[in-house]
Amino acid sequence: MMYASHPLGPDPTSATSAPTPSTLGETSPGAVRLRVAPSPTGDPHVGTAYMAMFDLAFARQQGGKFVLRIEDTDRARFNETSEQQLYDTLGWLGLRWDEGPDVGGPYAPYRQSERLETYRPYVDKLIEDGHAYYCWCSQERLAQLRADRAAAKSPQTGYDRMCLGMTKEERAKLPGFTENPVVRMRVPDDVELGFDDLIRGHVNAPRPDDQVILKADGFPTYHMAVVVDDHLMGIDTVVRGEEWISSTPKHVLLYQWLGLTPPKFAHMPLLRNTNKSKISKRKNPEARLTWFQEQGYLPEAV
Repeated sequence: MMYASHPLGPDPTSATSAPTPSTLGETSPGAVRLRVAPSPTGDPHVGTAYMAMFDLAFARQQGGKFVLRIEDTDRARFNETSEQQLYDTLGWLGLRWDEGPDVGGPYAPYRQSERLETYRPYVDKLIEDGHAYYCWCSQERLAQLRADRAAAKSPQTGYDRMCLGMTKEERAKLPGFTENPVVRMRVPDDVELGFDDLIRGHVNAPRPDDQVILKADGFPTYHMAVVVDDHLMGIDTVVRGEEWISSTPKHVLLYQWLGLTPPKFAHMPLLRNTNKSKISKRKNPEARLTWFQEQGYLPEAV
């Protein structure tokens, strides 16, 4: 099946003629490939530079490659000026990438919005194999479900699987139906919640719910797109913040269902304020990378 056998080597039909920076030199056989994958939803977060710094340092140490991928599938929060700000601020800090939307590379395109046809076959395979299903529940119905559970102080969270096993016609006879379905992954009752982390050792995560993997607008969610893209781009080491620990069992499941080898995971501690709270762009001006430029900081100081 095509889903499990995509080559990790360069595809000459997708190669670009754009110049590639030689920051890391030639990749040696078996060398690591790491990526930073920010979403263009506003001013770049300082956490993006934080992760990129570790990605780049490890890639340099190992003689590997550092990739910049733009994860722009959240069209509701998309900010068209944010992508250029990412190039400008990361470049200002000297965190240069070997492959990316602006410089090209053997796995182009590096914007997820330009890769929509790539994801659909993987989603269809999950549906065919019984690992995913269509959900026709309206946003109003889901909001009411959350409100009812909150009022009842129910410990249950996540989707209640109302649409599981139903055809569109059967579901249409019930309240809270919408013509435009999403696709959800079907998480088994015996899902493995533990995984090995390069930093933390063996980690146990909370049980995931039936996560949406394809939205009604045809765009994949983060969880689906990141698995497909990391595989196709040959990413073998994923460095990200610890807030993604709870999502890792979902990602490992998707890799297993698709017959793919998952990367190694390294979950970094978050950047925090002096009072231990998470740095937020809504509350902390210094969470924005552009703030340091505006205040006259030297990139070396940052």
